[in-house]
Amino acid sequence: MIELTSPYLCLTIDPENGQYSLKGVKEDFPCIDQARVNVHFHHGLHSKYALGHSWKIIQITETRQEQTSNGSAQMIDLTCQTSVQGVSIILRFALLQDSPLALMQMTLDNQSTFALHVDKFTFLDIPRGALRLTAENKSEMAFYSNGWQSWSSSGVYGIGETQRGSNLGSFQNPMVVNHGTPKPWLRDHFTSDMYGVLGNRSSRKGFLAGFLSQKQHFSSLEVRLHQEPMMKMWANGDGALLNSGQQITTDWAAFSFIHLDDEDPMQDYLQAVARENNALVNAEVPVGWCSWYYFYSNVTAEDVRANLRTLVDLQDDLPLSLLQIDDGFQKWAGDWLTFNDKFPQGVKLLADEIKQSGITPGLWLAPFIVQPQAKLIKDHPDWILRNRLGKRVTAGFVWNRFTAALDLTHPDALAYTCEVVDKAAHEWGFPYLKLDFLYAAALGGKYHNPTKTRAQVLRLGLEALREAAGTETTLLACGCPLGSALGLFEAMRVSADVSGVWNPEIFGIARIFRNEPHMPSAHNAIQNILSRAHLHRHWWVNDPDCLLIRPDSKLTLAEVQSLTTSIAVTGGSMLLSDNLPALPQERLDMAKLLIPLIGKRPVVLDWFDKTTPERLRLDLDGPAGPWHVLACFNWSDQDADLTIVTADWDLPEEITYIGRELWTGEIITLKHSITFNDVPAHGVRLIALRRFDADMPRYLGSDLHISQGLEVKDWQVKTSALNLRLALPHKSAGQILLWLPKTPKTVLQDGKDVDCKKVSDNCYSVSVNFNKHADISITY
Repeated sequence: MIELTSPYLCLTIDPENGQYSLKGVKEDFPCIDQARVNVHFHHGLHSKYALGHSWKIIQITETRQEQTSNGSAQMIDLTCQTSVQGVSIILRFALLQDSPLALMQMTLDNQSTFALHVDKFTFLDIPRGALRLTAENKSEMAFYSNGWQSWSSSGVYGIGETQRGSNLGSFQNPMVVNHGTPKPWLRDHFTSDMYGVLGNRSSRKGFLAGFLSQKQHFSSLEVRLHQEPMMKMWANGDGALLNSGQQITTDWAAFSFIHLDDEDPMQDYLQAVARENNALVNAEVPVGWCSWYYFYSNVTAEDVRANLRTLVDLQDDLPLSLLQIDDGFQKWAGDWLTFNDKFPQGVKLLADEIKQSGITPGLWLAPFIVQPQAKLIKDHPDWILRNRLGKRVTAGFVWNRFTAALDLTHPDALAYTCEVVDKAAHEWGFPYLKLDFLYAAALGGKYHNPTKTRAQVLRLGLEALREAAGTETTLLACGCPLGSALGLFEAMRVSADVSGVWNPEIFGIARIFRNEPHMPSAHNAIQNILSRAHLHRHWWVNDPDCLLIRPDSKLTLAEVQSLTTSIAVTGGSMLLSDNLPALPQERLDMAKLLIPLIGKRPVVLDWFDKTTPERLRLDLDGPAGPWHVLACFNWSDQDADLTIVTADWDLPEEITYIGRELWTGEIITLKHSITFNDVPAHGVRLIALRRFDADMPRYLGSDLHISQGLEVKDWQVKTSALNLRLALPHKSAGQILLWLPKTPKTVLQDGKDVDCKKVSDNCYSVSVNFNKHADISITY
């Protein structure tokens, strides 16, 4: 037996039985027993080989301390001989000393006389009953599943549920399902990509398994939830060729036991991933306008100019710093250097006009996907990814056609994508690029270079695009397998496309598409915005897709409020995508509530308990003291009462809180619980809560900013007086709500009397109207 230890974990390896066990040093921690590893490869058409369930050890290194990207680790290597002469496996185990993570890595070394095809590396094979999560109620098992790429549905499943999947086959699955990950259809059978969490909702303990990067392989997890769950995790070899005399080393796998109710339960794993990839977590959060969700591909250069003029006119009231031109300017996807009739002068002149207006110009590109009408296919058929029969591999049904994908292992194809990005950034003048449909570089097919895995191909392409764009260009990845973009992109789309409908529909047809989990809709976007909120500022800036606030979409006002709340409270980017000249003032005011962006990651309290989380808490602090912002959603299709119980929100039960609900303006007092009646279907209540103190004035909130507090920049309480400063980056007019211990005698803004109304006992509404800042003085 071999044993590695850290202050957090104990890893025991049994070389004779080909098993390992992992447990926490605390007695009440979960543990896994009898976990197995395996490696599968083949030679020729039918020969299959595996490491097997008993390892033939030919060398074991001494236990050593080694520095990694995540600090010091206790490490050991086991070299195993396979049943194929000259082919060996190096198993590397490590325990981080400063973090509760166990790591594992494999190297397949081919010193045989022939080439191998690598199928998969199995890092974790836990048989039924070998994972113990210290709970008597085993029917409360659940699994957090992360989708393969941006649009792929993510969330938690419990016993008796079925994983959400598409019924559209080749129309949809090539885009959203990893070629190497099974598509489960039965109850209690779930899969995930890159990482996942198996946990018990009763004990609140969980087991996290994932990879620190996806530079070498895409990884898959598979779980069967029963009272005694089974779990597997592997790296997809994709059948890549491993020539004689060559070896391939996987990315690091990582395992950790977590507490599901911690404020940031996956923090140790997420931070380890960030360090491994030098994640770009300090980028500025984008705020601006995007052309797509109003004009779609019908956008014209004049549409862009009209919205630019409005954007400039609104700068004092709604300062948006980015204008991003989306799909619709190019002749065809693939023919990026040829423009259509709607953009007769191309996009460089537009970039210059946007820049001269003081706005940052942004541009959408999809460098790896090709429309079938594109001239590129006719001119360079060898650049197109094909299957073993020589047919074009479909990249999914997009633009009402089955699309094709570039084979980036063809040097000329890769060079072309770099030329396009280089021109966009440096010749056309766009310092912000949204790169879309990036999954297309990682489809299953017969590659020009057969030694590359799909993950290596995509990483090769993304690294080349990053170099072509330069470090001064901000890159947003979209439609991208998550792990592949780490350290290369400042922002990542984390959700399905939003839309002006709640559930998916096409050409007004809703019934057959209603339950499609990856298709454009506000519901599908919110699902991932909330389920992936934990990634923001750990791996990148989360991009929740655009905010749609126009009144003439099919979204109800309650649904618009829920979308607005989801985007604001999760801290990611905010791009409006309505026709700005046509927006009424009350909808512009709704967008104005989000500026400046909060930018902070919330606590998603029920992330492991609900299919779509319903309870978010954001803890903020400022000159007027700390406060909590609570977002409570009604995801049912009917109006419903929502009850907030302080214990459910991890708030002290003995405290009395006072506050304001944003969307209704309701003043509330909360001790133990409060009920909001008849919250509309798909609606939300967004409450700012502060501790009540009868002897001290309190800022209760406002209709100036969605946080109901970040607008307060100074707060001075004196004997029978209160002085406060409000500051926002735009003109503002509205009401602030104050709790005052006595009736106010004078209320001044910048030395002038302002309207002050009593709205309830000791609560006063003060009218304010200011340009960027105001000083309020109150005596009582």
